Amino acid sequence: MSNVYIKTKVCSGQYAMEYLRKIRRKKILLVCDKFMMENGSVNYIVDALDSSNIMEIFDQAIPDPTIQVVGEGVGVVYRVKPDIIIGFGGGSAIDTAKGIIYFAEARNLIEKPKFITIPTTSGTGSEVTSVAVITDPENKSKHLISSDGILADVALLDPKLTLTVPPAVTANTGMDVLTHALEAYVAKGANVFSDALSEKAVELLIKALLPCYCDGRNLESRTFMHEASTLAGMAFNTAGLGVNHSIAHQLGGTFHIPHGLANAILLNKVIDYNCKNSDIRKKYAALAYKVMLVSMDESPKLAVNVLKQLISTLMRSMDMPGSIRSLGIKKEDYDRQIQNMVDNALMDNCLKTTPREIGTGAIKEILESIY
Repeated sequence: MSNVYIKTKVCSGQYAMEYLRKIRRKKILLVCDKFMMENGSVNYIVDALDSSNIMEIFDQAIPDPTIQVVGEGVGVVYRVKPDIIIGFGGGSAIDTAKGIIYFAEARNLIEKPKFITIPTTSGTGSEVTSVAVITDPENKSKHLISSDGILADVALLDPKLTLTVPPAVTANTGMDVLTHALEAYVAKGANVFSDALSEKAVELLIKALLPCYCDGRNLESRTFMHEASTLAGMAFNTAGLGVNHSIAHQLGGTFHIPHGLANAILLNKVIDYNCKNSDIRKKYAALAYKVMLVSMDESPKLAVNVLKQLISTLMRSMDMPGSIRSLGIKKEDYDRQIQNMVDNALMDNCLKTTPREIGTGAIKEILESIY
């Protein structure tokens, strides 16, 4: 039996924000980071809302949102008791909003507010997923919280919000999209619905990622990437992810490596590990055939190699570091944290749907191979 639950209403395109103009006489809590507040981006939301609404802003979201920040947000929610919560920004801001909703509901502090997500990067897919990643700085780990209660009611995909995203962030978040699509495609929970979403996400990404990197003001390509991100988010929300994300979460929690970059550095190594199972190799190959990277008469082995070459070429074309060493992290510092990262990866929720069983030794080997 195939299961798919798609709750979120998605409004996509340069007029997506028109949805906000219909809201009247509501208490609204906007969750964002200080950068969005200081550069005036929040005015884009404020100006779209009717003056009959009462809005409060929680601008404490940070990269790799922590338990402490989410706790502060829960206190604000208890005080404001909003009718609507808007998560505005990159994945970290939206995850912060999700964490606030999750813990406020768990403690019965408020009636569940309507949840609107407005992403400003094309990467995490957080606007349409039922998971959030929260960091515990004490043990340098990231934890996945999962609940249908944190699925957005509405996601507004306005590509104009992504036009000023810097090239490096465009690269990192774009490779996050590709990782989501590829992991979902081979995950244990994959089905025909998630496969279709992954295939379309990869098709759009191949068409749009490099144009976005080279010309950030390209509205058509930004629209395609925004939609690819959401499609990939819907795919992995249905199918699950895998060990690529389980390890990437630890690289981010330990060394503060941007999530998309950590995923990209790992991606080909994880594909190699998974492809030791011939059925998984055939599934990767099926995606390569579907998006026309190779013709159907080529062997699965060649198809997977072309897929890996695409990943390497994208990374080189976008000047992305290809190893941990190239990030300036010292070998002794990295080695000192490997066992802790292995232990935490084995407890990561994404591991539940990874397609090929993996243990301590193999995760350690992957971590060592990317230095």
